[in-house]
Formats: sequence, structure tokens, C-alpha cells
Amino acid sequence: MTALRPERESGAAYGDAAEHGSAYGQQPYEGSGAWQGQGWSGHPAYAAGTPGEYGRQAPQPAYDATTVLPPYQEAATAPSYGGPAAAVPYGVAAPADGPAPVVPAAPADSETVALRAADIAEARQAADRARESTPAPGGRAARRKAAKRHGGHGGHGRHGGGPRTPESPARAAGGASLSRVEARRAARAQKPGPAVVASRLVGELFITTGVLMLLFVTYQLWWSNVRAHQEAGSAARHLQQDWASGKREPGVFAPGQGFAILHIPRLDVVAPIAEGTSKTKVLDRGMVGHYGEGGLKTAMPDAKTGNFGLAGHRNTHGEPFRYINRLQKGDAIVVETQDAYYVYRMASILPVTSPSNTSVLDPVPKGSGFTTPGRYITLTTCTPEFTSKYRLIVWGKMVEERPRSKGKPDALIS
Repeated sequence: MTALRPERESGAAYGDAAEHGSAYGQQPYEGSGAWQGQGWSGHPAYAAGTPGEYGRQAPQPAYDATTVLPPYQEAATAPSYGGPAAAVPYGVAAPADGPAPVVPAAPADSETVALRAADIAEARQAADRARESTPAPGGRAARRKAAKRHGGHGGHGRHGGGPRTPESPARAAGGASLSRVEARRAARAQKPGPAVVASRLVGELFITTGVLMLLFVTYQLWWSNVRAHQEAGSAARHLQQDWASGKREPGVFAPGQGFAILHIPRLDVVAPIAEGTSKTKVLDRGMVGHYGEGGLKTAMPDAKTGNFGLAGHRNTHGEPFRYINRLQKGDAIVVETQDAYYVYRMASILPVTSPSNTSVLDPVPKGSGFTTPGRYITLTTCTPEFTSKYRLIVWGKMVEERPRSKGKPDALIS
């Protein structure tokens, strides 16, 4: 709601427009000749039907509190010479001769009474589109040149097709169009050369090799142990079932055939013992092999004198001898057969020796500290870990032979 304002001394109301379109009681341009000589027959003074001479100020209406003030930017209208009324925006002077120009009034914001920038931008875009749609003068050649300056043929050339995209090789980095030869050269330059293709193949080969090596290591260190433990456990259960059922076996066993079970309580090792030291038939299946073939044949546990030689993996495939280097003097090593338990006590260790040193398997093994015949056990494995360069030897001496009918020895109970 607009507040009331006091009247002017001249008697014109504030907010009422004067005869020259001025608001808020501004004085008209008296004596300045603003309306003189322009030939406007539609002067507000005469349009209102007020008598008086041309150029003299017309009497102004009395103040009326009910009068609604017009919008600030409402265009003033004045009739032209014999023509219809022309809209003249606020602040634009009427032409001296001829009809007043028809200027479209920009829409006003009802809240801020300001021009809308979005509408002005749309009008400019429409004008640009109209200008671009106008064909270039000068014939077909001039139109083609104009089309090239604007970024291509636009799909209206000889070969048709849509406008070229920025990704097209026929457009340079700066935005200029390329010729066909240049476009082909740019397309060929984007193709990888022989060196790039070769480097990619080598990289893929390295990646494939790395993946295969990773799979092999995973198989060796993890999956081989899983499979070997499963096979060794199955072989031990079958032996115990046969012994429980009273099934008898001859004293001579075929290569790969299980005949005993090895217990190392300190290392929590329980592994079946099979005849021979074959890698595929015995050792890789998680079992311990008995040196019972060829020139390395050793005695059986029930022999009155001799050396009972065994071999086993230290790493992978069940690795039953992984930690035999941790055995100490006096630790129990028990061999369980169908008829008895044979208990040995660890006596000595040889940390490193050559794989060709077979004297460690003699009836009185060299380097063991034994000097006279007796009932001995020898454990052999590879060293260092994950290699087979040397051999690690552990010796023990039998201290008890206990029939199965008397139950397990104390070494397996405690």
C-alpha cells in the first residue's frame, strides 16, 4: 500500500502524471520548447480537451486519493501524424519527422520492475538464428566459404551427412576444418604403431606369466599340502582299519605300500610310512618313505640290529619333516606297526650335509655318535627350506619295543 503524500504548492498531486509524462510532481519543461515544433497534435493538454494555447501548461487535475498510480515504466502513448498510436518506451525521445518507431517493450518484473535478462538473451539467440539462416550472398562458392567459416557444411554439402563432431579427425585442435588428406593422416596417426603393439604384447605376456607363477606358488604352498594331508590321512585310517580287523600283511611290502605310522609328539606329526622313496608314489602324497630299495636299503624296525632310514618333505606336499630341526635330545619318535610300537629317543642332528652322503644310512651311521651296532632310526630331509641343495639328518636310538596288546606307550599318552 502506497503512503499518502502532501500536495504541491502548485496544486498538482504527487504521483499524478503531468502533461509531459513526468511523475511525482516534477515540473514540465515550460518555455524550453520541448513540445514545440514537433507537430504533435496528440499533446496531453489537447488530448484531454483542455483549452489553451499550444505550448502553454495545461491545467492539472485536482488531487484525488482514489487515483491509482500507473506503473513506473508504463509506456507513454502519443498519436502519430494521422496514424495509430505508437508505443514509446520510457526515456526514448520521439522522432522529429515521421511516425514514432514501434519498439517492443521488454516484459517487466512485477517485483523488481527490472528487465528480465533471460528474455533478452532469448531474443538475441533468435536474432542470431535468423541471421545464420539467411543464405550468404554471392552464389554457391560464397555460401560454401561461409559454411566453412561457421564450422563445416552442416550436412548440406555434396556428400551430405551430419555436422562434424569435435571428436572427428577432420577437425584440428584449434577448431579449423581439415582436408581429406589431412583427415586420413590424422586417422592413421591415431592408430598404434608396431612398437606400441609389440610393447602391449610383451606387457600382456609378463602379466600372464606373473599370474601363472602366482597360481603355481599357491598350488605348491597351499593346495599341495591340502591334497597331501587328505591322502596321508586316508592311508593312515585304512592301515588302522586293517589292523583292527586282523588282516595280516607279509613282511615284504611293494613300493608305495603303507605298512607303519610315524608319530612325533613334540611336532604333532602323524604320517603313514610307505615302502620306497618315490616322489610321486610316496613323498608327494604326504607320506614318509622307507629306504628299502637298491643300494640304500635299510633295516626294518623289528630287526634286532640295523638302521631304519626314512625320508620326507620339509616343504609342500604335506611337509611332515618341516620342523624336525627343532627336535631336542630325548624327544620321542614312535613307529607304530601292526604288531608293536617302537619308541626311539632323539640322539643327535647333522644340520647340513651333501645329498650324496649316504653314509648317514649305514647300520652304524657316521656322524651320529654311535660307535657300536644297535637299533637306530634316521630321518632325512632337504635344507634350507624350499630348496633341495643340502640334507638335514636327525638320528634316534630305540629305547622300547611295546606290543600292541599292552596298549600305547607313554610317549603317545602324555
